[in-house]
Amino acid sequence: MPYTFNGNPTHSLGVEVELQIVDAETLSLSNSVQQILDRVPEKWTHKIKPELMQSYCELNTDICATVKEVEHDLGEKLQWSRATAEELGLMFVWGGSHTFSPWYDQLYSPGKRYAWLTQVMQHISRRMVVFGLHVHVGVDTGDKAIQLCDRMLRHLPTLLALSANSPMWNGRDTGLASYRSKIMEALPTAGLPHPLRNWSEYVWLVDHLIETNFIRSIREIWWDVRPHAGFGTVEVRIMDMPTCVPHMLSLVALTQSLVAGISEHIDKGAYLFDCHPMVAKQNKWHAARYGMDATFLDPDTMQAVSAVEAVHRLIDLCTPYAERLGCLEELLAVNDILDNGTGAARQREVYKRTGSMREVVRYLLDRAPQTLSPSPQSPA
Repeated sequence: MPYTFNGNPTHSLGVEVELQIVDAETLSLSNSVQQILDRVPEKWTHKIKPELMQSYCELNTDICATVKEVEHDLGEKLQWSRATAEELGLMFVWGGSHTFSPWYDQLYSPGKRYAWLTQVMQHISRRMVVFGLHVHVGVDTGDKAIQLCDRMLRHLPTLLALSANSPMWNGRDTGLASYRSKIMEALPTAGLPHPLRNWSEYVWLVDHLIETNFIRSIREIWWDVRPHAGFGTVEVRIMDMPTCVPHMLSLVALTQSLVAGISEHIDKGAYLFDCHPMVAKQNKWHAARYGMDATFLDPDTMQAVSAVEAVHRLIDLCTPYAERLGCLEELLAVNDILDNGTGAARQREVYKRTGSMREVVRYLLDRAPQTLSPSPQSPA
């Protein structure tokens, strides 16, 4: 079936945050999202949503032009959500995984789509108790969206390393900085994107996957970066849910600026050397394993480079575009992650000091300011 790519003339933003719902007393994951959803104002019915498991709460922004608009948009939703959760004896944790709650105690959300996923994926779907940050950036054509996915391949491990925030799982330290990324890769259509030539080839592929019952819709392509036809965006999905609002906004700014820069290069006809899929795969593994302590293989020189150096190069690359987009301040806040450590590193510091997984959760609760300044233009 044909899929029309609803292109955007600007690099607009849409941000999705997946938050953990925990009991305020025990700090365990709580299958309580429906209690929150029952109270959602009508204007946000499609913006505060369930996910596969009932211990998730997903908040989506409206279409935003700038990172500052994202901050204002999420501010109002986070303020309402936090207050509502507190009334119910619940709290929100920012992190890619919960430190100690067993995945097998989490309940599926109701709905035909989730029922189909659980029937098809079986035990794999049971482990999908992980939480991410998804950033949509508008692009003008489907062909460019495909090219962007290909050219983003070299940068995805750097984004993962910066956001790594899921070292603990089921009461144990996994030894990885981002265990979430490994959980996600168990899905048959997840992981790094496959090289494609253009939008037509992507539609051809999706059509055949649907016709042969491998997937039910285009939404079952869960690549780390994917085109989104309906929104007219490239959606970057590789990142763990970071520990706090400033880090979230810095990653959004980095993503928007990076897409804008690559888009301009494509428009100018610039040729970028392809990143070999095996290099990208190895770099992603190092990012998942070591976070910002990773060493990457530079796709151009084939020399080793530290993740810190890769971030500095990326900031330099993105700075002129961030200036144009009005998000330079947020982009430069990436340096706070370099200076003070990723969420994964900080979680390990807390556990080493306290020996308590609950204290790690408590740290995450204290780390993330869960209210922002709502936009004065927000509807009553």
